[in-house]
Amino acid sequence: MKKIGIIICDRYHTCAGGKCFRSLNNREGAFSLYKDEEVDLVGFTTCGGCPGGNVEYAPEEMKKNGADVIHLATGLIVGYPPCPRIQAFTDFIPAKYDLEVVAGTHPIPQKYFLTHQKLGTWESETAQKLIRFVITDEETRLAYD
Repeated sequence: MKKIGIIICDRYHTCAGGKCFRSLNNREGAFSLYKDEEVDLVGFTTCGGCPGGNVEYAPEEMKKNGADVIHLATGLIVGYPPCPRIQAFTDFIPAKYDLEVVAGTHPIPQKYFLTHQKLGTWESETAQKLIRFVITDEETRLAYD
């Protein structure tokens, strides 16, 4: 069984997690990585707001709850501007807590996809690595609008 924690962007602190939980249940977006595994959600919190102070502490609690992997929510990728610290979080969590980190949770909604395509947000190699598990196909993106 894969045990996961989710860290969301604090600007979405009132998010009820619906898209993340739906994609987890349906094994869509980044959760398609576990299509043949059982999963257990062991933590869900915000980054704590810029500059992400909660990222320094939340993974420790999630690890105590059995987390194997921390997912940095899709909101960190699609919000505008995208989180400028997501790479630092991706580097810090494994170094400090020896936990795997995956960028993304639910598939990118089509409305965000179109906006970021116009802006050229994801043209770099680094950005392509961040979105690789959540880019999906248009039909799936539309289902997450």
